[in-house]
Amino acid sequence: MTAQAELDRYRKTPPPIPSTPTTSTTYIDRPRPGDGPLLWRLARDSGSLDLNSAYSYLLWCRDFAGTSAVARDSSGHPVGFVSGYLRPDSPGTLLVWQVAVDESVRGLGVAGALLDGLSARVAAEHGLSALEATVSPGNLASERLFASYSERHGATLTREVLFAAEEFPDGGHAPEVLHRIGPLHF
Repeated sequence: MTAQAELDRYRKTPPPIPSTPTTSTTYIDRPRPGDGPLLWRLARDSGSLDLNSAYSYLLWCRDFAGTSAVARDSSGHPVGFVSGYLRPDSPGTLLVWQVAVDESVRGLGVAGALLDGLSARVAAEHGLSALEATVSPGNLASERLFASYSERHGATLTREVLFAAEEFPDGGHAPEVLHRIGPLHF
């Protein structure tokens, strides 16, 4: 599907996420402040994300709902999310802060559908030329997610260390590698 067709489809209806016999059909939505505690739990239970305060997830769902997305099951319960923001010095660049998917729906393409749906929405509302995310070395799931996103969108993926391990004040933090995907054409 072309990027334009994906954008047109998104404008008509929220993107669905495939279901299996063990999961309910899910859809992509904007987060709401009441989702904050549930997204905090998804991040906590992911086992791979740096956990922010519960308060920060409440604020994120209020202040950055336009650049974030939630996957909901058929009852409206969040089963995954992507939080992001447009970089102030590069407003055509969406920085993906965190991606988390409930264990019950991992491996079903939820994270990819979240990124595609969010990208289409941000492109329609603000314009989008690039997507960025930082990934700790060894986080193979995230590496695969961003590589496959790059392939689906016909964009180049570059990687470089954004923050070296010694830049983190608490020690013991792995470096954060910036994955930059672009140019994107919607």
